Amino acid sequence: MSFTPGPQDNAAGYEHGSSGPRRGHKARNVLIVAAAVVIVAALIAGGYVVNLARTYNEKSETIETAFPEESTRPQKQGPVNGKAPINILVMGSDSRGATEVDAVNGSATDQRADTLMLMHVPADRKNIYTISLMRDLWVGIPNHGEAKINAALALGGVPLMVQTVESIFGQRIDHVAMVDFEGFSGLTGALGGIDVQVSVPFASSSMPDQYFAPGSNTLNGTQALAFVRERYAFADGDYQRVRNQQSFLKGVIAKTLNADTLSNPVTVNNLVGAVSPFISVDKGVDAATVAGLAMELKDVRPQNMVMFTLPTLGIGTSADKQSIVRPQPEAIEKIAAALSSGTLGDYVAANNFEKGN
Repeated sequence: MSFTPGPQDNAAGYEHGSSGPRRGHKARNVLIVAAAVVIVAALIAGGYVVNLARTYNEKSETIETAFPEESTRPQKQGPVNGKAPINILVMGSDSRGATEVDAVNGSATDQRADTLMLMHVPADRKNIYTISLMRDLWVGIPNHGEAKINAALALGGVPLMVQTVESIFGQRIDHVAMVDFEGFSGLTGALGGIDVQVSVPFASSSMPDQYFAPGSNTLNGTQALAFVRERYAFADGDYQRVRNQQSFLKGVIAKTLNADTLSNPVTVNNLVGAVSPFISVDKGVDAATVAGLAMELKDVRPQNMVMFTLPTLGIGTSADKQSIVRPQPEAIEKIAAALSSGTLGDYVAANNFEKGN
């Protein structure tokens, strides 16, 4: 059937002698404009991402010598379905400056790790497991005999700390991050406050007027510092401090993964800018590496993140009269085996550590 346009059709947009409707040109023009908008948006987003990467790379400090001699280290586990598990050693310190510069350069220093965590990302990238190690845990430090684990940093800098943790679990550390507690204040402010669960109420020894009530508490930057530092208010000292630090990190993760945070460029920019100056990482942890790992973990949610403390035999006294935390060899052996076989989730479930211990 043929169709011959009449006057009304010309009014509607046909041109005599043309092969199609004028509205087709308009549609193409709209598509061109839309494509241009998308391109501009992509360029803006690209510039934004580039700016974030520049901020992170320029403000964070690089640990030039983070690892011990290769001959002393465990072999890296092979990939499963294209990906290998990742082990990240996270150290938290209450001071920065010259002593930390020495530590990140592998020199002996008086710097000690107040917080020590082994973060394990399985090959399937479905969960993140974080094992807190008590800072007074009595262990063998390679070539230095037995001592509190946090002394490794003082005796041989970051490389010796890495070697010590690797020797405990027989697992290779892939990346290292050293975080200054002062950064927690800026992090908390950038996120607009952090919600934590207080299991043991206490009055802060550093902020006499500050009381942390049982249940949910929303912390500002100053309160966050007091919360993660406190140990004198607790009967079990560092044990509860570690639990509080885990609670704080859970609050940070929950707030960071919130859609309102991730979709707000200003918040993300403030977050990166506030935290980067207080982070030291090995040379392999640049912005591109962080972004790549973030993409691999994009489906991980707070409920997929498990934090627990390496089980111990409690407080004891060393031969030279130091107050120490006694290791539990059986727990270390089982966790080492679970890490090696990729079954840490089974160990967590068997010991009911899904919500900590």
